[in-house]
Amino acid sequence: MSVFRKGTKKKLVSEINVVPYIDVMLVLLIVFMVTAPLLMQGVKVDLPNAPSAPMEDTDEEPLIISVRADGTYYLNLGTDEQGAKPLSEIKDTVAKVLRQKPKTPVLVWGDTDARYGLIVNAMTELQQAGAPSVGLVTEPPQG
Repeated sequence: MSVFRKGTKKKLVSEINVVPYIDVMLVLLIVFMVTAPLLMQGVKVDLPNAPSAPMEDTDEEPLIISVRADGTYYLNLGTDEQGAKPLSEIKDTVAKVLRQKPKTPVLVWGDTDARYGLIVNAMTELQQAGAPSVGLVTEPPQG
């Protein structure tokens, strides 16, 4: 038996096998679909129900200030999202962020049982910090 083959030589194919790349892409897609709802962290507040139009999507991550019924304020920025902060500290932080990224949307999550004055006070401070507009987050009516 000869070590050499006789007959036609097979030509080497130098194309990339894309099947493994497609598998990796689909796995990443599923991972991101599962983790995306978990990325929206913040303080649990009971949002009021109101019919409203959804916001337009932007690439910027919004700054969300939560107002609880007991009068405490929370900011969803950084790692300390569960710690209550004074409104003056939140105002300074929002002003710094808006100086760096002026297109960042600013939203207020107000608890249903929070006093109206607390939410208006938060909105006023945020506008003084440089937010061109402050949005209120609501839940769609159940029905």
